[in-house]
Amino acid sequence: MGTIKKGVLGGFSGKVGTVVGASWKGIDYIRSLPASVKNPRTEGQVTQRTKFTVALDFLRPIVAYLNVGFKPYTSKQSAYNAAMSYNVSNAVTGTFPDFELDYPNALVSKGSLLGAEDATATAASGSISFAWTDNSGVSNALGADMAMPLAFNISKGQAVFKTNGAERSTEADVLTIPANWTGDDVEVYLGFVSKDGSLVATSAYLGQKTIA
Repeated sequence: MGTIKKGVLGGFSGKVGTVVGASWKGIDYIRSLPASVKNPRTEGQVTQRTKFTVALDFLRPIVAYLNVGFKPYTSKQSAYNAAMSYNVSNAVTGTFPDFELDYPNALVSKGSLLGAEDATATAASGSISFAWTDNSGVSNALGADMAMPLAFNISKGQAVFKTNGAERSTEADVLTIPANWTGDDVEVYLGFVSKDGSLVATSAYLGQKTIA
């Protein structure tokens, strides 16, 4: 119920129907109540939020990597938001509520730089070894481009990576893996970035590996 402060011609405070009266710095004003949302959790909204959560569990541990890997898409949004948008649309599969991430279709970097050729990853005790064929000189690939290897631990929700690894011309790099990852399955990716950081390659998925 509203309260009249200064007679019938004065302002009032409180709510009367769909109108609210208040005062700010001695100035009386009224405003209408916001329209109520009958169902703020529609099926579509819940579905999208669930997909978002699935992608978030994968992307949150690799934000620093994404800042490099999705840098080409930061003119109107953050690199993280660009990665989220892509992966929610292209790498989340299943039907509500049983969504899951399709790791082979997920991207951790995306761009126009020529990617890895004949890339492989081999897990060993405490490390993952990456190898590829030097394709510098083809398209826009240069020998000085830097490898961006990444391993994501599914059960622990953790990741290890480099954003300035070995040069493309060396054809190899190694990621050191935490000791407590022994026996865990990891999803492995490899990207490249130009020396000046202006060009990024779309990441290659190198499979799921078990840490020895």
